[in-house]
Amino acid sequence: MLTTNDVAKVFDTILSIPGMNEVVKIDLKISRKNVLLLKHVVERGSAVQDDFKSSAFLGSIPADSLEELKILSDECLQKAGLNELHEKLQIFNQPAK
Repeated sequence: MLTTNDVAKVFDTILSIPGMNEVVKIDLKISRKNVLLLKHVVERGSAVQDDFKSSAFLGSIPADSLEELKILSDECLQKAGLNELHEKLQIFNQPAK
């Protein structure tokens, strides 16, 4: 089994392959349901990224790449017209008082 450090090195190596920073244009058609799920997964992943013990992969993601993913999920949410719904659903994600 790979250690956390080994996993981080493997992902860092993959992300360093020449051409990985090239911008690609993707024509994407996605359901509104999946847009909401994408936004939630990116938010959860960014929260886990702060806890390096949770995931070797998420802990090794560069901050600028994580920010790009957040922007992408925000743009998808905006284009799908789901910003207001997402904000209202965030109430259910808050810890109980």
